[in-house]
Amino acid sequence: MHHWLSQRAADWLNHDIIDRGRLPLLVFFLGLIIGFVGIRISVRLIRADVRWWFSNVTAGDTHVHHVVFGVVLTLLSGLGLIVFALSGDQAMMSLLAGLFGIGAALILDEFALIFYLRDVYWSHEGRTSVDAVFVAVAATGMIVLGFRPLDLYFDALHDLQIGRTHVVDIAAAILNLLLAAIVVLKGKVWTGVIGVFAWPLLIVGVLRLARPTSPWARWRYLSRPRKLNRAIERERRWRRPFVRAKIFVQDLIAGRPDVLPHMRAAAEDQLDEVVHPAPPPPAISPHRGLSGTIVGLPGDDVGPVSTDRRGRGPHPDSEHEPVEPHM
Repeated sequence: MHHWLSQRAADWLNHDIIDRGRLPLLVFFLGLIIGFVGIRISVRLIRADVRWWFSNVTAGDTHVHHVVFGVVLTLLSGLGLIVFALSGDQAMMSLLAGLFGIGAALILDEFALIFYLRDVYWSHEGRTSVDAVFVAVAATGMIVLGFRPLDLYFDALHDLQIGRTHVVDIAAAILNLLLAAIVVLKGKVWTGVIGVFAWPLLIVGVLRLARPTSPWARWRYLSRPRKLNRAIERERRWRRPFVRAKIFVQDLIAGRPDVLPHMRAAAEDQLDEVVHPAPPPPAISPHRGLSGTIVGLPGDDVGPVSTDRRGRGPHPDSEHEPVEPHM
């Protein structure tokens, strides 16, 4: 049995990956996973204040987030990929692709920081980073396995005996992206991601009700209370176990004390309090605010920042302090 599995794995690696030029893609995929797991282990050890592990990187009183290292690594490795793509050196491109995957993992691990424009790493909003990594891993994994976004479209065109032209291919790509965008706006992110590779799922996502917290529900359901109530009822009934499982996995990966009680409380809070139409966007003032640009951006409502004993501002190790769960 072991010999058979080893032979199958070797055949798959040789025929489906190396011979088809997918080795850099596979190494990127592995780099993405290894980089994410590695940085999560590192921040958990830093949070636990383990003496034999590294501490946060600082420049004076400024905490240097690992997204900075991710940006630098992706820029350098991306430039190298462009240079060596001309020569077609698959070994060097695989090495650079692995570095690119690690850099992408460092960036996506702090995706919430970029999205909210403030350090929310250990807060509830920080779970957005875990979602971003899961989506990236799922999409890359499907490509590694040989799935391509428009394959089912081309198969359907072949079955209908419709000849492929550049115009037909471009129209199929635009239609695919348009349907995926509608599904994502309805709050069905995973259906949209997988549907890019399997268009029938996009049709299902477009026809089904939107999630009540989605932008689509805010635009289309506020004037249709019956449809909105149906969406809320469906969300409460069918998504409850999925929300609990999602929070459980996120807490295991991202770190949170009292995982099981928090999972139950957070799931109930999200379903019983947060499941409602998304509010309209707030008005933005033209005056400058705390964010350094204009009033109304995330972080402008943050209160005074605590200082250390010498009054020098936030302590360099305070940016990734754990945030206790809301019970």
